[in-house]
Amino acid sequence: MAISNSFTGKLLRRGSADGVRLMSSWFRNVDQAPKDPILGVTEAFLADQSPNKVNVGVGAYRDDNGKPVVLQCVREAEKRIAGSQFMEYLPMAGSIKLVEESLKLAYGENSEFIKDKRIAAVQALSGTGACRLFAAFQQRFHPGTQIYIPVPTWANHHNIWRDAGVPLKTFRYYYPESRGLDFSGLLEDIKNAPNGSFFLLHACAHNPTGVDPTEEQWREISSLIKAKGHFPFFDMAYQGFASGSPERDAKAISIFLEDGHLIGLAQSYAKNMGLYGQRVGCLSVLCEDDKQAVAVKSQLQLISRPMYSNPPLHGALIASTVLGDPELKKLWLEEVKGMADRIIGMRATLRENLEKRGSPLPWQHITDQIGMFCYSGMTPEQVDRLTNEFHIYMTRNGRISMAGINTGNVGYIADAIHEVTKSA
Repeated sequence: MAISNSFTGKLLRRGSADGVRLMSSWFRNVDQAPKDPILGVTEAFLADQSPNKVNVGVGAYRDDNGKPVVLQCVREAEKRIAGSQFMEYLPMAGSIKLVEESLKLAYGENSEFIKDKRIAAVQALSGTGACRLFAAFQQRFHPGTQIYIPVPTWANHHNIWRDAGVPLKTFRYYYPESRGLDFSGLLEDIKNAPNGSFFLLHACAHNPTGVDPTEEQWREISSLIKAKGHFPFFDMAYQGFASGSPERDAKAISIFLEDGHLIGLAQSYAKNMGLYGQRVGCLSVLCEDDKQAVAVKSQLQLISRPMYSNPPLHGALIASTVLGDPELKKLWLEEVKGMADRIIGMRATLRENLEKRGSPLPWQHITDQIGMFCYSGMTPEQVDRLTNEFHIYMTRNGRISMAGINTGNVGYIADAIHEVTKSA
């Protein structure tokens, strides 16, 4: 029986209308995501038209004129590699040279673990990518295990392990009353965690507090973690940038290695080489022997393949050229010490300015802490006043990026902080 053209047209129109309704409803349940607590600060700062605005929220180094810095060793490395390298894909594990130099920097030039080929390592998308790879590795091969994260920590740590499907727990770290380490609480939480848990540790320049354990405290932490059979995973985003000495900043790593731990380690060259946008990093896992290292590396590559296939080339060439050339490495060590010394100096200057203004609050913690960030102790309400009344931008937990302070604005910042805290 023939169907009229008018009937067919009605069916097509009805089908089209239903299809349009279906397609238009696909994303109706998607709500706008909350702003990132760190990147949102920069967005607000950029929108502010005040000539007095100051951004002490962003974690990027600035010189004493408030300008971004490209290290001279990086400029020289770029000259050497310009036009001299291929532009094809790197292997899934990334640049072999970058990985080799990264391991020497973290584990030591003459490390027995490197010689014995006990370290599984791959190039990663800076420290964030290294953490994300390890989180996926943990979820795949130790499903159901928990990751213990310090309170507080870099906000993205929670996102990384959560999105990898790893259950999150926390352990005490910062003690607000002293603006220092809650060492007894930290040890108690390590002791009470189920045997065989994973612990996330900041190797140096703890973000956001700037509070690091002493060498003796690291030894106690290492001993207890070993006794409980926990696995320590270190995020080392500031090697060399914290104290000016890469060896000193990796002291926690060396202590754990001396104690016989197997460890995981995320390295980043964002801060200590200024390669923020190049996304250069390394993930390494110390294994029981060379065969285990081969197996672990193969699985890390397998995980990375559907994530991003292989890491970027240019930044890896820069970092490996700097670290692999004695002349450039010497220059880098001088420059990274210069950056660390400037931040340490600005800590002393800010504290001195606050004390000169007769602040009723103690500010010794500014110089006791180390690294890019100072955990000021200011409340969210005080931070809001700094922003609304003085156009000074930072995260609401009171974390100050010392890289954003210079000789030109430190007095203004001290005046503002004194004004909002003097009645505390």
